[in-house]
Amino acid sequence: MSAPDKVWNNPWLQIHFCVFLWGFTAILGRLISLPALPLVLWRMLMVAVVLFLLPRVWRGLARLSGRHLLAFSGVGVLVALHWLTFYGSIKLANASVAATCMALVPVFLCVIEPLVTGSRFRRAELVLGLLVLPGIALVVGGTPESMNTGILVGVLSAFLVALFSAYNKRLVTRTDALSVTALEMLAGGVFLALVSALLSVLPLSAEAGAFFPVPSALFALPPAEDVGYLLLLAFGCTLLPFALSLHALRRLSAYASALAVNLEPIYAIMLAIVILGEQRELGVGFYAGALIIVAVVFIHALQRQR
Repeated sequence: MSAPDKVWNNPWLQIHFCVFLWGFTAILGRLISLPALPLVLWRMLMVAVVLFLLPRVWRGLARLSGRHLLAFSGVGVLVALHWLTFYGSIKLANASVAATCMALVPVFLCVIEPLVTGSRFRRAELVLGLLVLPGIALVVGGTPESMNTGILVGVLSAFLVALFSAYNKRLVTRTDALSVTALEMLAGGVFLALVSALLSVLPLSAEAGAFFPVPSALFALPPAEDVGYLLLLAFGCTLLPFALSLHALRRLSAYASALAVNLEPIYAIMLAIVILGEQRELGVGFYAGALIIVAVVFIHALQRQR
């Protein structure tokens, strides 16, 4: 294997590349005018349609047992719920706040992963995860009170990330990553379509507007100005990093990968400053919290290297 191949096959580099791409998802969620549910529905179904055109995906699915098909479909529903709450948080607060809530994932994972995968509970990882909390507190303190609901929804989204990361870690071994991605995207998209059908006959409050459109627009085509953003979100920020992250998970614990994902808020904040001008909403506490998060990431990397 050549030197470039060895570098590219490094699971840490793979997961950090995924994190960089995921940093754009919050920005696109802010730029896309659709509410959270149709945004996620289009994102998942577009990826699923493309993947199911590949013969490799069908061969991989044919090798899965009925139990595994059902299990990966359940993970796909968790992914859909995570994205629904993540983009809901963006609409209720802003891109920087929603992305920063993802730094809570390691705190949830250090408890959830041992329960799901049977791995040994490590106190050192719990301590490192807890070190993220002061950073989150500073970030929250630097945001307006009107964004508190968005922060709570973002915390729920982080909990859902921990759930599907742990289950993917348990299930992904010796499974084709593209096949798993296709199945999870399809299952999540079908789930959201069923939710949309249910919502079409239910009255919705004004507060639900961040998540759901009016019933008549639930299945409407996205406006022309959103199409390009949706394509970029579906393929550049979903298909590529989602499949690559599953490869990286084979050689990383779900906790280690999630701690690397703590860099996503940093990427998102920098992109939000450049693209969205969100620095007008951020105070000194926000940046201090971001520095704490980065410090925890590097401490964990040094610990693993030793």
